[in-house]
Amino acid sequence: MSDEPIRIPITDVFDLHSVPPRDVKAVVEAYLEEAHRLGFRSVRIIHGRGIGAQREIVRAVLAKADFVESFGDAPAEAGGWGATIVDLRQRAGAGADPAAGL
Repeated sequence: MSDEPIRIPITDVFDLHSVPPRDVKAVVEAYLEEAHRLGFRSVRIIHGRGIGAQREIVRAVLAKADFVESFGDAPAEAGGWGATIVDLRQRAGAGADPAAGL
């Protein structure tokens, strides 16, 4: 088995069910940084209901990320308390017209 990191496409939904619990914090941090870099304004992180351990890890990461504007439970049809909706701040310079020199 290779020690190379597995590259996955970054979308606006990230399901943590396949992530080992020991890796959740680092994987969520990396996912959020890349989603923000790519200009996503909102993402949904699916952590499952369970006993809430992964939910708490995810929310601790979100609380520390300076580019996270807000977060909370997903609507019932999108996972309810088994998923967290995250609103990301717009990246500095995002949306500016590069031709205008802004």
